[in-house]
Amino acid sequence: MATKLRAPLSTTTTKGIASAKAVTPGPTFEEVFVRNDVVSLCLLLNRRSRQMRVIDFRAGASPAKKLFVQSIARRERIEKVVVLVERDECATWARLGFVREGNIPGFYKRSDAFIMGCVVPPIDASAKSVDTPKPRIAESGVFSVGRHSVYTSEDEEPDLEEEAPAPAASAQAEKTVTQARRIAKDLLANGTFPTVKLAQLQPNDVAKRVAIATKEGRALTGFESFGRDVTRDDILATAKGAELVIGAEIQRCYGNAFLEVLTGPRDDKERNFMTAAIEAACERLLASEIVCAFSLTPADDVKMATAFVAAGFRRTGLLRQHLRLKNERVDAILWSRKLATPGEEE
Repeated sequence: MATKLRAPLSTTTTKGIASAKAVTPGPTFEEVFVRNDVVSLCLLLNRRSRQMRVIDFRAGASPAKKLFVQSIARRERIEKVVVLVERDECATWARLGFVREGNIPGFYKRSDAFIMGCVVPPIDASAKSVDTPKPRIAESGVFSVGRHSVYTSEDEEPDLEEEAPAPAASAQAEKTVTQARRIAKDLLANGTFPTVKLAQLQPNDVAKRVAIATKEGRALTGFESFGRDVTRDDILATAKGAELVIGAEIQRCYGNAFLEVLTGPRDDKERNFMTAAIEAACERLLASEIVCAFSLTPADDVKMATAFVAAGFRRTGLLRQHLRLKNERVDAILWSRKLATPGEEE
């Protein structure tokens, strides 16, 4: 890894940093590395949504892997953990307590990615502190460099905890998708969509618009990173009397893009505009040789679901309690669209 490591922090330095954190808000996104003789993980922490993605560099259902993921998730107040794997790794993560929640066709260009998820159970306030192990700075070493952290441990493998049962299917999500398909069919047959123009947005412009949408209580995302080694293509879609910020996180090595919209539609007119804006964004991605796009919407938002269905996306999963909106956890529908078959975009 190219990440630089600082020397372990002394007790005095640690207290100084703790005091500084009391007045300085921490980053909303951070990479945490976990390395020892048994596991090698990269954990992508999204503190705004309290969600964490696990990237595993060493295959196998090691009990230590589950302990470290749970321990750091609880330490960082993470409420949902996901991992993206190929089909043959699903069984491994199922043994570690993760549930298969969906798939993204063509995520790895010529193979699919499967999303395994785990809702982090709340900490029992009456439980002893030893039930939630925490990294020990003096012995294990926690090194922070900007938005990166590395946690190394010499601890032996612990026993697996008892696995929690998978949550029941969401009737709300099924109802949302059924309604969206019916409305989208009528829209495509009879509706007219506005002509959309796209303009590149700079990071500072995106930040300002996110801040405004957050203050208004309409922000669905902060456009935090979903993966590593990615590039961004954030755009402003406009039509007569309407505008929408759409962000695309692009992983060029596989030709995929995670598509996010900043705010949801409030009426049918905004829904139709969003449909045209998403379609235009997909055409822009295809022109940039991206072959696969995927997105997430709240499971109860029929208008957003309709926009994605009408723009050619199909539901490929349901992520339990994945989004955090207005301080509540909600399910998210996973939408996927193959923009081209590998080889056809060339």
